[in-house]
Amino acid sequence: MRVLLTGHQGYLGTVMAPVLTAAGHEVVGLDAGLFADCVLGPAPADPPGHRVDLRDVTADHLAGVDAVIHLAALSNDPLGSLAPELTYDINHHASVRLARLARDAGVRRFLYASTCSVYGAAGGDDLVAEDAPLRPVTPYAESKVRVEDDLHNLADGDFTPVYMRNATAFGYSPRLRADIVLNNLVGHALLSGEVLVLSDGTPWRPLVHAADIARAFTAALGAPREAVHDRAFNIGSETNNVTVAEIAGQVAEAVSGAKVVITGETGADPRSYRVDFSRFRAAVPGFDCEWTVKRGALELADVYGKFGLTREDFEQRFTRLAVLRAASGSGAVDDTLRWRP
Repeated sequence: MRVLLTGHQGYLGTVMAPVLTAAGHEVVGLDAGLFADCVLGPAPADPPGHRVDLRDVTADHLAGVDAVIHLAALSNDPLGSLAPELTYDINHHASVRLARLARDAGVRRFLYASTCSVYGAAGGDDLVAEDAPLRPVTPYAESKVRVEDDLHNLADGDFTPVYMRNATAFGYSPRLRADIVLNNLVGHALLSGEVLVLSDGTPWRPLVHAADIARAFTAALGAPREAVHDRAFNIGSETNNVTVAEIAGQVAEAVSGAKVVITGETGADPRSYRVDFSRFRAAVPGFDCEWTVKRGALELADVYGKFGLTREDFEQRFTRLAVLRAASGSGAVDDTLRWRP
């Protein structure tokens, strides 16, 4: 297939592009390039692509495309809360516009990167499946719910949207993010000797490695239409349903000498949920996640040390909110996060 991969210069897209290529697909990227320079280690070899803002996509970008994998978004909760109107403009409206253009261009499959955070305030210890009530508590999660609803209304006999509700990602990517829980805790442990947890440590978090997300999307791309058409899938593994305190413990084991410090200063996080991932395994037989939290913590500790992670990089270059604030402060982007001429 000829696959348009939006966000190909992001944390997940940089891992996913070579997995798709290895599976025999022709990958074309599309990215605004806001985080293209957030590289730790050797520079990645990107597929051919378009440097374009998601809000400016045209029908020409979709010519000859068989499938779209849509990752591009303002990608975490603090970022979404900073400018909620931009979150809805980019994550919601531009995503639905892309899907309409794709359908009109004859694209047959549209894999949408949603999130398990749509379950937000689910609470309790019961496993949450795809038919559970959606209780988003941030603009980021709310935007994902809105896109799923609108894509459902676009589904027809020729256009198959699929809603991939990823657990919280972790693991090394050449374009690193340090503002997601495991990546953050490992970096803080290496740089300070402390595994610092600001909440009370009790919230449940489902985690999934970036490489397993890439494998899941590749599997969904090749699955029979009837198995995935207009369906939501939780992407991850029950093994990686862990509390924040348990994540911290795994980090302390991976980083020699690090001590867990749970301050509790932010109190109990309302975002707490354990997730059932069986639907995707049933729809795509043979798929299962390969990475555990423990293995991911060891991987991160190794690459952070090998590539010389610094505190400045950790807090600035690999933190999405800091990158955008720096770009805005320098005048590189305007107040709508578009590149200035």
